[in-house]
Amino acid sequence: MKIGFDAKRAFLNASGLGNYSRNTLNALLKYFPDNSYTLFTPEIKKKLFSNYSQFDIISPDSSLSKIFKSLWRSFSVSGQLKKNKLDIFHGLSNELPDAIHKSEVPAVVTIHDLIFMRYPQFYRAIDRKIYYQKVKYACNSAKKIIAISQQTKNDIIEFFSINPEKIEVVYQSISPRFYKRQDCEQLVLKYNLPSKFILAVGTIEQRKNQLSILKALHSEKLENTIIFVGKPTLYSAELLKFITENKMEDQVKFLNNISRKELAGLYQLAHLSIYISVFEGFGLPVIESMASGCPVITSNASCLPETAGGAAILCDPENIEEIGEKIKLLLNDDKFRIEMIQKSTERAKIFHPEKYSQNLISLYSEIIQ
Repeated sequence: MKIGFDAKRAFLNASGLGNYSRNTLNALLKYFPDNSYTLFTPEIKKKLFSNYSQFDIISPDSSLSKIFKSLWRSFSVSGQLKKNKLDIFHGLSNELPDAIHKSEVPAVVTIHDLIFMRYPQFYRAIDRKIYYQKVKYACNSAKKIIAISQQTKNDIIEFFSINPEKIEVVYQSISPRFYKRQDCEQLVLKYNLPSKFILAVGTIEQRKNQLSILKALHSEKLENTIIFVGKPTLYSAELLKFITENKMEDQVKFLNNISRKELAGLYQLAHLSIYISVFEGFGLPVIESMASGCPVITSNASCLPETAGGAAILCDPENIEEIGEKIKLLLNDDKFRIEMIQKSTERAKIFHPEKYSQNLISLYSEIIQ
């Protein structure tokens, strides 16, 4: 098969959609190397996607298209699909090129979440309008829609009235690095890590709910170090204010722009990880924790119980007392902690890149045939 991809996020996004794109492309290349993979991207940045040269790359080649990169991605790609003799095109991040419905190349789109519709207060009005138009067009134009969770599938049906038979739930994979033991000695020295710390991975934003973690630690008088790993936003100021007011400066560390290798090492060193977002399309850090042998506490909200599959500790993301109790449980009950590690390690196998790539190839073949 000759498969094309909208690969912008693989080159330009460090987390979230970028990780999904890179994990998808690398899994397909590794486990199905006989196929041809063509990546369409408005810009090539080597830092995030170092092995991109193993794929066929198409990017703006004229002076005008290089200036108006976003327009090239939206309006020029569709015309190149047939020219490059593609069998199928996959939009990896919630959208498809304009006019793809007029091409003879069948399209698949992955919809990650519709948080901008469920929680509009987290987004600017202009962004919501743009996202709505892009997702609506992609859902209507695609031959098949991949939803990364049942929660996302339900939202697509509810908000866009899409036939459920058109939507396939395909759980995404995580990087194979999380399944491998890391040499963590240098990591401990580099970040001056204590022997027993809590890890919280995710962009520092209101929806991820990191302030509730700090409140729970303070409420329960827990003095264990907590390390937040993620890109800071304006919400970070609320965390810093709480930390200063409650004299928690020596207890809290913030890390950003760390490598996948270092992140895998942090999971493996952590006593537990916590991810209590109020709403997600999937929740990758939950599975990354599990694959790394790190027990995880997550929300009982949105898709997160589905992602956890009974192998994580669930809590109400708004209940500070309950969050604190669940943290204390994993900190103090070694037998229970080991049981959770065993469950989570087994659960993580479902999200291995090999299984994920097999599911994708089966879907592509079905559409083409």
